[in-house]
Amino acid sequence: MMNSEQLIQDLNEQIRQLKQENVQLRNNLNLRADSETVLVPVNFKEIFEKAELHVADYFSDSTFSPKEGEILINGERYILIRSAALSYEFHDIMRELYMDQGPSEAERIGNNFLFDIGQVLGKKDAKAFHEKMNLKDPIEKLSAGPVHFAYTGWANVEILPDSHPTPNEDFLLRFHHHNSFEAQSWKKAKRKSNEPVCIMNCGYSAGWCEESFGIPLTTVEVSCEAKGDEHCTFVMAPTHLIQNHLSNNEQDNGTSAYTVPVFFQRKAVEDKLISSLLQKETLLKEVHHRVKNNLQIIASLFRLQLNGILDPDMRDIFQTGVNRVTTMAKIHELIYSDPDLSAIDIEEYFRKVLVALLQVYEQPNHLIELKFNFQLNEGNFNPEKAIPLGLILNEIASNAFKHAFRTQSGTLSVDLKEEENDFSLTISDNGPGLATQSEGNGLGLSLIELLADQIDAQLTRESSEHGLSFYIRFKK
Repeated sequence: MMNSEQLIQDLNEQIRQLKQENVQLRNNLNLRADSETVLVPVNFKEIFEKAELHVADYFSDSTFSPKEGEILINGERYILIRSAALSYEFHDIMRELYMDQGPSEAERIGNNFLFDIGQVLGKKDAKAFHEKMNLKDPIEKLSAGPVHFAYTGWANVEILPDSHPTPNEDFLLRFHHHNSFEAQSWKKAKRKSNEPVCIMNCGYSAGWCEESFGIPLTTVEVSCEAKGDEHCTFVMAPTHLIQNHLSNNEQDNGTSAYTVPVFFQRKAVEDKLISSLLQKETLLKEVHHRVKNNLQIIASLFRLQLNGILDPDMRDIFQTGVNRVTTMAKIHELIYSDPDLSAIDIEEYFRKVLVALLQVYEQPNHLIELKFNFQLNEGNFNPEKAIPLGLILNEIASNAFKHAFRTQSGTLSVDLKEEENDFSLTISDNGPGLATQSEGNGLGLSLIELLADQIDAQLTRESSEHGLSFYIRFKK
């Protein structure tokens, strides 16, 4: 009995001690600010006061659990990182890793990494808070950012009076970061930088505001305590207008010109290149579309002329011209209708060419069968090769339809195989061979040879009573 009473007393004492430790931990971990964490112009004060309350409530629900390896704040898991590891120590490591590329390149690579990480964190934190707090207005979305910034140990933000954050090209935000973790890490280590060091501060701020206002924004640090300036001061503006605001800042302060860091220029250059490429692709598609239309007009004029020609030989000449023009038109149609302007689906192209020819030459009493055998790793061809190949197919197939199958049914086979370094194309019919087909050095054969030379192809021809075959081998 005595043992049970003693056990209960011991358990009560342990509970009392745990309660005291818990109170002490909460007192030491003061996650509710005693005063404002952000300084703002008067016209924004009311909005930011609401943000202070919301974010303070959010951080009041905090649990540190080393046993579980977790820090939970309002149900979200957070992590703690030494600030020095993401400031001067990080840059030291980058200089060691990229010493062969020189200090400037090492600095650029390190800044790229820090900014990109900061921007992602800013965008994702902003999105999470906007949803939790049900924020809709861009200024309200912005207001939670600097408060969260302070609670998570990045810095205290002071938004300067000449700021006018608006969801358009007039956006401008000028602000100080007091006690920035990056600048203070340099100062506490008694190190001085020749350049602004608050790279993650720039990225996080730009990311949060981009998510809040829905426009591409760039942040540049124009003065930094780590290099001996009075404040860590930043300018944020639409990416394509940031240089204008930096120039204005230079005139106001009489300082030397600011250079937008490479990682900001990279984004602007990439956007410009993508825009330029899209414009060129659109223009090129329009060119192919117009060429196709013009070729179809030429083919239509040929067909109109055909109606007035009675001589069979002349009609045949005109029909051959129509077929050649139509074949070229189809390649341009495929090019502009495909998202990839640099490649043609050769199987689709060959099928379209032969189906169009079959509609012209097939006799009501004679069945012509088309057989295809494509053995390709990828069916896409460069137009420079696809156009000559299509015209070769047109000439060979036209000749077969006109002569091999004039009085009988038959089969035209197309085999295209991809080998180690080459392609082999075989076009054959099962007609009577050259006995009834065009012989000699006619225009059709001359054109086939010329087109084969154009793609550096080896061309051979075999004829027998079982049909006529063309073999074309060309390099990849």
